[in-house]
Amino acid sequence: MSQHWIADRTQLFDSSGIRKVFDLAAKMTDPINLSIGQPDFDVPEPIKSAAKRSIDAGKNGYAPTQGMAPLREKLQGQVDAQYGHADRKLLVTSGTSGALTLLMYAAVNPGDEVILFDPYFVSYEPLVKLVGGRCVIVDTHPNFQIDVNKVREAITPRTKLILFNSPANPTGAVATEQVTRDLAALAAEKNVLLVSDEIYSRFAFDAEFVSPAKYNPATLVIDGFSKTYGMTGWRVGYVHGPSALVDGMTKLQQYTFVCAPQPFQWAGVEALDFEMQPYIDAYRKKRDYVVEQLSRDYELATPGGAFYAYPKAPRGSGSSFVEEAIANQLLVIPGRIFSQHDTHFRLSYAASDATIERGMEVLKKLAKRSS
Repeated sequence: MSQHWIADRTQLFDSSGIRKVFDLAAKMTDPINLSIGQPDFDVPEPIKSAAKRSIDAGKNGYAPTQGMAPLREKLQGQVDAQYGHADRKLLVTSGTSGALTLLMYAAVNPGDEVILFDPYFVSYEPLVKLVGGRCVIVDTHPNFQIDVNKVREAITPRTKLILFNSPANPTGAVATEQVTRDLAALAAEKNVLLVSDEIYSRFAFDAEFVSPAKYNPATLVIDGFSKTYGMTGWRVGYVHGPSALVDGMTKLQQYTFVCAPQPFQWAGVEALDFEMQPYIDAYRKKRDYVVEQLSRDYELATPGGAFYAYPKAPRGSGSSFVEEAIANQLLVIPGRIFSQHDTHFRLSYAASDATIERGMEVLKKLAKRSS
């Protein structure tokens, strides 16, 4: 094969380090897997039944690009009731990753600057680079809370958008209401698009989740069904925000993803009426257990949401410590995948209690090696 067939943009980033850990897990006989960022519960039965009914009823063709009317209208009704904004339009997308991709192509021109908060979700930086944008990193170490003054200092005439994620992957950090309000006000003052990735919004454990859209009506919100309902493989997400931007994303979806899978959109209609609070409460208990087990041996900012913890490695780099963990059958993710710093590692407590307990024992044993 001729090398010139491969576009230069494919060299802008490497394969996901998370994917490499997943591949490693497939080769291990009995791994303690705390690496996977997806719920360990199955899709609830009523939601699965709705998907099966849709398939059996022949609802297997293309959906309208903007989403099936019953799902789109139900979501739009919830959004309108929550915000009451005059200009807030909704689009159903092929997962939240699809939404992020559409956003970058719709909003970011080559040379535009996008503000990211370190640590950040693994896809953010590659997606910005893919469309020719420039990442401007605002560090949040060591407590992973955003300093809005640092954001103000990072804004230049080239700043196009701020990408905000709370509760956050990989840290589990939840922005305070005051920080959320101040960030929303700053974006409005500077005429910068504020994008709020809210895929973990139901997993806010210590306080009610607050969206910056409450304070800035021009905020674009990205959300979906994957994390809350365990529907990660079904690829149903959605965005809502200013109609001109959502219309641009809709046009791009028509020529890329086409639509989200129709049967699973019908399942999404059912999901919106299913009570998930017992599942969320179970994750709060898992969070509390992990924090209790690790806080004596690790520097750990208590995660306020999502289903991740982001401890600092007790010695050496985060990457070298992860190698030690893997040698002890424990799969976690090195922090350098999400950060400019190689000091931490991410673990996911979206796992069975027994798996989490095994993982905590390994981590406590490894920590004692450094004492």
